[in-house]
Amino acid sequence: MPFQTNERAVVHVVDDDPSVRGALESLFDSVGLASQTYGAARDFLAASRPDEPGCIVIDVRLPDMNGLEFQAQLTKMGVRLPVVIMTGHGDIPMSVRAMKRGAVDFLSKPFHDQDMLDAVTAAIERDRQRRIVDGDFWRMQNRFETLSPREQQVMLLVTVGKMNKQVAGDLGISEVTVKIHRGSAMRKMGARTLAELVRMAEVVKPTRQ
Repeated sequence: MPFQTNERAVVHVVDDDPSVRGALESLFDSVGLASQTYGAARDFLAASRPDEPGCIVIDVRLPDMNGLEFQAQLTKMGVRLPVVIMTGHGDIPMSVRAMKRGAVDFLSKPFHDQDMLDAVTAAIERDRQRRIVDGDFWRMQNRFETLSPREQQVMLLVTVGKMNKQVAGDLGISEVTVKIHRGSAMRKMGARTLAELVRMAEVVKPTRQ
């Protein structure tokens, strides 16, 4: 069944066996998934990659480094694509380490095509959700930056439960001025209710502390 998506997704396959790379490329193509293949970890690291949803399928035994070490290196480098680990030499401890490091799945060769497709589909969905959260954060952050310093102060104070009168006392301004800044902050942030403004403040607050 074709992979249903309204946005291109790419599966990156890192395996030193050309036959495995070719088989997976054909498998992903059969369901409408784009793929890029690499014979070693260094090939993946040296390649330019589009900023698109996707995942990385990594073989444990690579010619230049262990696949689990590669997974750890990707994390250190800030490569946030979800990982699916595959191996012909797997054992339970390796599986546990891979999953603890955030792998979506761990597949022993030979694996069923559907198992690989299920793992990759789950990994891509995880990446899409992560990108949605990231996008929400930056949209909220950008809106917050459009607020004047006083509007930011008022927003952060009212969203921790302070009444307009308390905010006015804290900032040394009138209650009417607080209401004006509060209304302006809600309008610029796109918040229809105070509850929405509170949720937005929780998103932007960590970067303001």
